[in-house]
Amino acid sequence: MKKLLLALVIFLSAPAALAAPDSFAPIVEPLMPAVVNISTTQKIEAQAAPQPNMQSQGLPNDPAFREMFKQFNQQFGGVPQMNAAPQPEHEVTSLGSGFVIDPDGYIVTNNHVIGNADQITVIFSDNTHLTATLVGRDTKIDLALLKVKPPKKLTAVSFGDSDALHIGDWLIAVGNPFGLGGSVSAGIVSARGRNINAGPFDDFIQTDAAINRGNSGGPLFNTKGEVVGINSAIFSPNGANVGIGFAIPSSLAKPTLDQLRQFGRTHRAWLGVKIQEVSDPIADSLGLGNTRGALVLDITPKSPADGSGIVEGDVITKFDGHEIREMHNLPRLVAATKIGKTVDVEIFRKGKTKTLKMTLTEQPADKDEAPITPAKALTPKQKAQTNILGMTLAEVNDQARAQFNLPKTAHGLLVVEMQADGVAAKQGVRPGDLILDVNQSPVSTVDEVNQALLEAKKSGHAFALIRIQRGEGMQFITVPVKQD
Repeated sequence: MKKLLLALVIFLSAPAALAAPDSFAPIVEPLMPAVVNISTTQKIEAQAAPQPNMQSQGLPNDPAFREMFKQFNQQFGGVPQMNAAPQPEHEVTSLGSGFVIDPDGYIVTNNHVIGNADQITVIFSDNTHLTATLVGRDTKIDLALLKVKPPKKLTAVSFGDSDALHIGDWLIAVGNPFGLGGSVSAGIVSARGRNINAGPFDDFIQTDAAINRGNSGGPLFNTKGEVVGINSAIFSPNGANVGIGFAIPSSLAKPTLDQLRQFGRTHRAWLGVKIQEVSDPIADSLGLGNTRGALVLDITPKSPADGSGIVEGDVITKFDGHEIREMHNLPRLVAATKIGKTVDVEIFRKGKTKTLKMTLTEQPADKDEAPITPAKALTPKQKAQTNILGMTLAEVNDQARAQFNLPKTAHGLLVVEMQADGVAAKQGVRPGDLILDVNQSPVSTVDEVNQALLEAKKSGHAFALIRIQRGEGMQFITVPVKQD
């Protein structure tokens, strides 16, 4: 009887916890005036009419015919073009969503909604149209802050705590799908912390509330009527809602918007390390155990990491008390940390854990990676060895630096040629790459590469870790060492 009563209590309590509100109307109605439509206009410059060619005319691409066609053009002024009139200057419009966060006229939307618009118009629920100016934008998080000059105080909404959300909590999406105007849909938190490779700080809320084209920039509310997310993207094979939408969490958006409002741009802290994901083979090669952390590829000179004791090949496992379970956790944590703060950074190196201290500074402007320079043909004078994981390697000395146009600081071994079916080629190594170290040991000779691979095999590892430089970029790869 006791077991039956217990089962009955569980059965009765679970639906009560999951029950939806009788109606979302009391939540939504006071919020609707704060949700706006965003209309943008961009001028496209005039374009000349396309010139006749073989492909545009559907003519044979034959040398004799091409010469005859050329003579015909010279004599008669070309073949008349069908639907090839010059394109005059014209305007392109697009629609999105947004919401008011301050009664004085500050409005939030996605950066991709406004793009490079020449004019931004905000349309309110009472059909009032106001021209907006751009206060600031953040391309990395895909946010933009706009300002309008309203004739009276606007209805505004406030941010809630997205960190307090649980999978299964109710959510309400409001926006302008397909330009239809204010529309409401409801769903739940399907997942948290989604990384969809949209930017370096991905931490999306996934929801099954219906989100479609035009909803971008609109708010995602909790049942308290607080904004916990900004609708930004959908996963869809057909362009319409399939129940997988993504929103920027308020915990990430709010501090960014505060900075845009205050400075017109973002001020973020940085460590000054280039990092890479730790895969299972990389974890094996390092003796890390379970797959976790962020693998350090390179250290930027004059950055907080420079001189701190961290080196290439270290795995950052903890930052300021937070576990780094996946690589993409680290940039988000660093960017959210106050500039000037001294933090503890825990690293794993050669089987041991060590804690370093770093004082964070402001992140400078991004630098593009240098283009990859293909390796030149090997001359008979340049000594090389081959058949190491299917690579032909040349030692980097003054002669090699001059021959292959390498910087004076270049070191390691140069990959001159590759066997297409070789082990290294299958792992992504290319001619022109520089091999800098193997299993965290610098290499400058072929013998050192062979020795490092042998030691990895003797240590019982299935993989060896190789750091390569490509242009100004760095990358770790793993190669199997147990091939018996």
